[in-house]
Amino acid sequence: MVHLLSLSRAARLVGVTRGALQKKIQNGEMPSFDGTVKVDDLLSVYPDAQLENNVEFDRVRLIKEKSFGKRVFERALPDAEVLAARVTELSTELANSQTQVRQFNILLDRLKIRLGEIEGQSKDALANALHDFKTWLNNEAAAAMQPGYANPLAVRDSILRVMAAHVRVLPSGHDFFIDGPDSILEAALRAGIPLNYGCSGGNCGLCKAKVVSGQIKKIRNHDYVIPEAQKQQGYVLLCSSTAVTDVEIEAPVAGSVQDIPFQQLSAKVKTVEPLSQNMALLHLQMPRTSRLRFLAGQYATVQVGKSLSADLPIASCPCDERNLHFHVRRMPGNLFSDYIFNHLESNEAVDVEGPQGEFILQEKSPRPLYFIAFDAGFAPIKSLIEHAMSLDAAEAIHLYWIGSDGEGIYMPNMGRAWADALDNFFFSSRITGYDLRAVSGKREANLRAMLEEILEGCPDLQSGDIYIAGPGSAVEVAEDFFLNLGLPKSRVFTGLVK
Repeated sequence: MVHLLSLSRAARLVGVTRGALQKKIQNGEMPSFDGTVKVDDLLSVYPDAQLENNVEFDRVRLIKEKSFGKRVFERALPDAEVLAARVTELSTELANSQTQVRQFNILLDRLKIRLGEIEGQSKDALANALHDFKTWLNNEAAAAMQPGYANPLAVRDSILRVMAAHVRVLPSGHDFFIDGPDSILEAALRAGIPLNYGCSGGNCGLCKAKVVSGQIKKIRNHDYVIPEAQKQQGYVLLCSSTAVTDVEIEAPVAGSVQDIPFQQLSAKVKTVEPLSQNMALLHLQMPRTSRLRFLAGQYATVQVGKSLSADLPIASCPCDERNLHFHVRRMPGNLFSDYIFNHLESNEAVDVEGPQGEFILQEKSPRPLYFIAFDAGFAPIKSLIEHAMSLDAAEAIHLYWIGSDGEGIYMPNMGRAWADALDNFFFSSRITGYDLRAVSGKREANLRAMLEEILEGCPDLQSGDIYIAGPGSAVEVAEDFFLNLGLPKSRVFTGLVK
């Protein structure tokens, strides 16, 4: 029986990204079949993949989790009932396979009998040939039935199917895994897939979806009542259900800013932490029953002290929508900035409105990703990068952080951590020595020369998608620079940050 794997499952089995597999398929190194690959083909491309080689993959995943600001991955098993159901499912498949083997042996015995009858009726030359063929057939059948020759990826896949269920979303084609006790909705959001939802607590019904195939289990009670007719059709609440086996669901996925509703919510201040002398991290925590839906790269209006507000890029990943991060610049005399740095306290109520903005990731693009952040433009760039990492589909990610001065690059260790953890991530930083909010004349010539230097060091940059964020003055120069290279506007994206 041919063993086919989705790209997500195949990537997890050999410890590479989906993007790496897609590149091998595009280059003709590995065949694919409607978005799946054969286990044998996967093993031939990655012959060193063994059951014991998960250590490095797990280490990278842990660093990614910490870098995202998400929870550190816990090796939590599903609950006992889900685990038992998955083992039962595999046992059923094993029983079916054993039945097929028995049928194969019966067919083989019949073939041997038939060959023996023909051999008895044949002349010497043909009889000898048939005798040799029967001997060969016996030897090959015996070798095939010997234990100890299991494909290591097939064995690991069986283990994976017990530990984590695979979910495919229709009609978008997105897919992800459910690790531990997560609900389907929680696992989707962690994987960077923006399924529709509202309260995430079983009250609103916005995460209602249809189960097309597979077995699910209700893990939380919910107040929302699903009409009986829809229950019969397979509808469930994704926030209150998990997958027992691999499943397919019909559910809408936000693909553009128009798919995300405008929201007015209240949050609490968790912390205000200094990132540098003139930059602070504002960490807001949303209530469990009311979280801000947004796409990576968007911004929100934050109101503090009852009447002080500012439009700020969201610096965190949508995969952890309950915890919102904002980077706030110290600007003496600015009432909002002064309140953040001097008066805002933990647990203080803060109003959040949004999201807004169209500076988002083009998820379906197969090209490498290049990010250029000027000063505080790192905030939306960070959100985009973390989202790209959660999707695990980018062939390569390059980050260039250009600061007006040393203070402008206020989180250099994060870029280095990403580069250390991920083989396909590259980070470098540069200092201009002048205010990037005012670029003209000699400053513009200097900035263009710096961009030319980046291009010389990475000639493949023109083959990728370029995302630029920061003060308008610097962003305009950089956008013009890349467009003049012949890149289409559809591959150069910009976001303005004051």
